[in-house]
Amino acid sequence: MIEFGNFLSPGRKGHLVGIGGVSMSSLADVLNGMGITITGSDTNESHNVGVLREKGIKVCIGHDAANITDDIDFLVRTAAVHDENPEIVEAHRRGIPVYERTQAWGAISKDYDNALCISGTHGKTTTTSMCTHILMAADRDPTVMIGGTLPLLNAGHRVGKGNTIVMESCEYYNSFLSFHPTVAVILNIEADHLDFFKDLADVEHSFREFAERTPEDGYVVACADDANTMQTLEGIKRRVMTFGLSEKADVHAENLSFVGASSHFDVVYRGKVFSEVTLHVPGIHNVKNALAATAACICLGIKPSAVKYGLASFTGACRRFEFKGKLDGVDVYDDYAHHPGELKAMLDMVEMLDYNRVIVAFQPHTYTRTAALFDDFVAQLKRPDKLLLAEIFAAREKNTIGISSRDFVEEIPDAEYYATFGELEEALRKLAAPGDIIITVGAGDVYRVGENLLKDKE
Repeated sequence: MIEFGNFLSPGRKGHLVGIGGVSMSSLADVLNGMGITITGSDTNESHNVGVLREKGIKVCIGHDAANITDDIDFLVRTAAVHDENPEIVEAHRRGIPVYERTQAWGAISKDYDNALCISGTHGKTTTTSMCTHILMAADRDPTVMIGGTLPLLNAGHRVGKGNTIVMESCEYYNSFLSFHPTVAVILNIEADHLDFFKDLADVEHSFREFAERTPEDGYVVACADDANTMQTLEGIKRRVMTFGLSEKADVHAENLSFVGASSHFDVVYRGKVFSEVTLHVPGIHNVKNALAATAACICLGIKPSAVKYGLASFTGACRRFEFKGKLDGVDVYDDYAHHPGELKAMLDMVEMLDYNRVIVAFQPHTYTRTAALFDDFVAQLKRPDKLLLAEIFAAREKNTIGISSRDFVEEIPDAEYYATFGELEEALRKLAAPGDIIITVGAGDVYRVGENLLKDKE
């Protein structure tokens, strides 16, 4: 099949199936900005679809073979769009090449002198967002692709005119192996996506391949505190820049102090203070994310002042411990955590804050993850003062395992299960008292629970 990069020129025409998704709508905007005529389809109307239409991109609602015409040069699909989709079937019938979303992003990344790709089991969206703030402060005019919304951009992407692209890079289905990083960041490595990977060793193998995709004059930025990451990179023939809390890391923090939800520290690079940082997002994990972003930007030749002011202006990405509002003296937050490691980082952070009780409304994400990491989930879900459970969010899966959120109730004292969001909302409303914090947690649609609670108050 023709390499996707051959289509990256004005005058070409492409069709995107599932164009309303975060990454696909970003891709549509980037391709459109290159002078390529873009059309697309999606199952539902959405904010993203509306924004694309405002930019002159034709979007059809519903997948139909009639959407595929002979003048289309290529088609791009998301992983959720399978071969039996009528538009895919019609494209194959007409001989139109079909590409995965990551192949398209990979080809785009190849065109930049600097391709900063952020990977890791946890922290990708936040660290990619921090890098974006720093690069914007440095006037690098970057192109950006983030797996969430960044308030600075009011979007999950940005089309820049500079020679730098920064991309969130996910390991699921080996998506990041389509990218061409000049700076590859590995934040941490844990067993996850076990519906695709066999085990931790299989995950580590993919991250090793990702790191080796950097050129010999590129960089791998790695967490010195994470044993799995350092084991994965052992003996790699690439320049490695380490970051972490340990003094042995090339980039580490000194004079770290916390005041409320903020932290202040000096970034030390190879024995010398590089920049002073004030961070307005809570948690030691965010200090690590900031160190990763700083190390990556050092590799790109960014000056200390851009790191200082870029990180000072960062207030978080959407759905990453996002403050949603107050409900009768109760703070309501939402967090995307859907892996035990992410839950641990979030709860470690919240325990540093001054709340009477921590109330968590948790929606597990996918049956396979819940089953594979069940005991690890239990260990973290025992920590809040009160745990309320929604049913598992299926995402792309069918429940062939027979697992349910009810199973956690048997293992966690005083945990409560609610079959519907309506029941969950009512329970939260009765339970919460002034001085408490409510956190809706999960990668599915549980955020709606907190939003509904606040909406009812209006």
